Parts: sequence; structure tokens; C-alpha cells
Amino acid sequence: MEWKGILRKMQGELLRDGGGCSLPVKYRLPVGEWLLDMDGWPGREIELKYYGEIYCIRCGRKTKTSFAQGYCYPCFLSAPETDACVLKPELCRAHEGISRDMEWSKEHCLIDHFVYLALVSGVKVGVTRHTQIPGRWIDQGAWKAIRLARTPDRYTAGLIEVELKRYFSDKTNWRDMLRDVRDETVDLVREKDRAAQYLIPRYESFLTVDDRIEEIQYPVNRYPEKVKSLNLDKTPVYRGVLEGIRGQYLIFSDGTVFNIRKHGGYLVSLHLEE
Repeated sequence: MEWKGILRKMQGELLRDGGGCSLPVKYRLPVGEWLLDMDGWPGREIELKYYGEIYCIRCGRKTKTSFAQGYCYPCFLSAPETDACVLKPELCRAHEGISRDMEWSKEHCLIDHFVYLALVSGVKVGVTRHTQIPGRWIDQGAWKAIRLARTPDRYTAGLIEVELKRYFSDKTNWRDMLRDVRDETVDLVREKDRAAQYLIPRYESFLTVDDRIEEIQYPVNRYPEKVKSLNLDKTPVYRGVLEGIRGQYLIFSDGTVFNIRKHGGYLVSLHLEE
């Protein structure tokens, strides 16, 4: 089977069995006009081929270089999806009526957000819209996560995150994540209590009493001991046996890992062996 088209980030869905226990994440991969169900892909051989063309995932314009994981330069400068507050929520000004697109901000910034703690390799703090849970955790490759605070907008969540970044990392060690390096001794409820102690009184009212810990499994047969990243600009054709999927990465049997999201907008063909 073979598909050709513009590559976009994978869609991950958390499923549960009849007893409420989480099942491995169900992934779907958009390639051009297709949305490919990736169930059963691990263990099969895949060939990726890049055709040397990139198209903006927002406007469709052909571009020589991809900005912010899939945008052309004009969209990078003007699109609300690439505004500074996407990476730094504390810079959001939508609550002041300042935005590249206020209608977009009403749906993405001026709604409830969660500040959370997630276990990837170590504990990290992060911010996401309430509608993006657990999708945000899946994209990061987290295997456990807990809600810490709920705020009415992105800006407030960003301020809380800034306070906590003095004590918790806000970065993901993607290499450790893809080798499944994890600290099984971490108690997220205890970490949540510790985080709450660091917050100044003005933020205490946003703390959640929800101590549920979300556990996430990924469809991975085997993790590599070492990883090497595949860059289609340097290696336009790659063929290997898929061992699994985690975060936005494909993991191959030779330790090669491929970041789907980083290659958003790339024109590729994908061949899956029967």
C-alpha cells in the first residue's frame, strides 16, 4: 500500500477497555487527503520518500523552508497559531483584546486552561487548553500526568507555569522519552502538593482538587538503546521496520526515529509492506 501527499502531525486517541484501564494510544496519520489508521503498523516495513517540496499547512503556499513545524514565512509572521504565546503562554494578550486574530483567540486563549505535571522521563510542568487533554500529553510522549490548576485563560496559566519553572522543567528530553527512560519512584500527587506550596497566594484559588493520574500506554514493541534522528532534507529516502509510535515519533528497529510534526508540510510518499 502506498500513499502520497502533504504530511501533518499524527492524531492520537486514548482508549480504554471495559474496566476503564487505558489501552495503547490509537494513532492516525494525515497524508494528503488520507487519514491513515496506524493500528497494526508496528512490526511492518515502511518506506518514506521526500520529493523536495514543502507546502504551508495553513495556506498551502509552496515554501523553500518550513517555519514553526509547517508554516510558510508570511503565515509564521501573521498566523495566530504561530504567535509568541503558543510557546510562552505568559506572553498572551488576548485578555487585553490584543491578538493576531481575536476570533481565534476566543476559541483558543480565552477558554479554560490547565497547568499540569507530566512524567515523560522526568517531571515537567506544562500548559494546555482543557480541550487538549489528553492529546497534549500524548504528543509529548508522557506516560503519566496530573492536573494541577485550572484557569479561565491562557495568560493566567502561563503566569503559574512561570512560577513553577523555577522548580520543575518545562522541557521534554526527547531522547530519553524514545528510549523509555522513566523514574518509577515519582509520586505525582506528592509532586502536585509540592508544586502547590511554591505558588503565591494569588494563584491558590486555581488549584484543582482532582488528583486523578492519567496513565498512557504507547504501541511500541521494543525501545532502542540509542536513537538517531531522521531528517528528510538530508536523507530523502528511508526504509525500515517500524517498532512503535510514541509522541509524534515513529521508532524503527535500527534506532532511527522520525519526528512527524517537525516535517509538517513536506510532500512525501509512504509505502507500507503488506
